[in-house]
Amino acid sequence: MKKVIFGVILGLLIPAVAGYVYLASGLAPIATSAPPMPFEKQAANMIIHAHMNKEAPKNDPAIPADEANLTQGAAIYADNCAFCHGVPDTPATKAAKGMFPLPPQLFSKDEMVTDDPTGKIFWKVKNGLRMTGMPGFNELLTETQMWQVSLMLKNADKISPAVKASLVKPTAPAASPAVDDDHGPKHQHDHHAH
Repeated sequence: MKKVIFGVILGLLIPAVAGYVYLASGLAPIATSAPPMPFEKQAANMIIHAHMNKEAPKNDPAIPADEANLTQGAAIYADNCAFCHGVPDTPATKAAKGMFPLPPQLFSKDEMVTDDPTGKIFWKVKNGLRMTGMPGFNELLTETQMWQVSLMLKNADKISPAVKASLVKPTAPAASPAVDDDHGPKHQHDHHAH
């Protein structure tokens, strides 16, 4: 009986020590360009889904998925999310391509979250996801704003052209230096700073 107990303890101890040595020795990849560790994607997905299924709101949002809320959600998305998660008909940004894992491009047919419950989308927006670069917006957005962007993403495959237009932030023209006609660029001096 002692041999069986010793065998079980040894059987549990060896993988734990091997895992510790693998991580502590610096063999685990951490660069975004490195290939994933064995079972990394499966383990991450299992942990994420189990936790979200437990904590994500099960009730419908208190606001309707009407044009006004979807338009507001699109504007919030443009300001806070598009840089990583993209906009319709546009490839991923260079910054997004440099991340690991690559942030899902939420207007790509293969990566839309339109099949997810709205509460699950809201949970991700509110809390973020560790080790993915996805921040939580609980301190930055109001509860209504988080629901608006979640509803817009839930309905991303059927948004109106007006909502779609709200996804793209207008680009401001580049500022040019003031020019003094006689001497080139004007230099403003703060005489009180000397």
